[in-house]
Amino acid sequence: ALPSERVLSESLDLSRVTARKAIDRLVEQGLIIRKRGSGNYIAPKLEQPLTRLTSFSEELHQRGFVPSSRWLLRGFTPAAPDEQLSLELKSGERVARLERLRLADSVVMAYEVSVLPQTVLPDPQKVDASLYTHLGDRAPVRALQHIRALNADAKLAGLLEVPLGAAVLFITRVGYLASGQAVELTHSYCRSDYYDFVAEMRRD
Repeated sequence: ALPSERVLSESLDLSRVTARKAIDRLVEQGLIIRKRGSGNYIAPKLEQPLTRLTSFSEELHQRGFVPSSRWLLRGFTPAAPDEQLSLELKSGERVARLERLRLADSVVMAYEVSVLPQTVLPDPQKVDASLYTHLGDRAPVRALQHIRALNADAKLAGLLEVPLGAAVLFITRVGYLASGQAVELTHSYCRSDYYDFVAEMRRD
């Protein structure tokens, strides 16, 4: 949380008007979140390297944020055609489906849908915070990830609490065991104002 406008103006020897304008500008840039009746807070920013496979919870813990989930669905559904293909399932096979909002310090960062074979996740209701922690030795050790941009439709804008048409990072990840078996298909819709993806590249 940031100090109040009065405390900022007094400690920095600024007028209240200047302090308010500075905070307004930072809110416009997405660096500060204004919560009515509570105050102003530094916006969480997740810089995620593309070379390391970690869970959302692990990344946030490492950066000092408190991760949490708002569950929308935890259950079983028939696998969709693209899910059958990605997870190498037979037609009609059921999958465990996890649908949730991912939060950092109570701020919605992403909307996520994870699909796993029923044999890998026989009881999705038991998944609490981190999926990878719950899976233990059945968690992926390797993943292929595709990232592209899209504009939020009405449903997505409502879930992510962003304006209609706002830019969103759409990430599709397929996770594999050491044996090569595909065990996770996750679609993540990430707020572009809170996410940065970083890749280090070397020239031979």
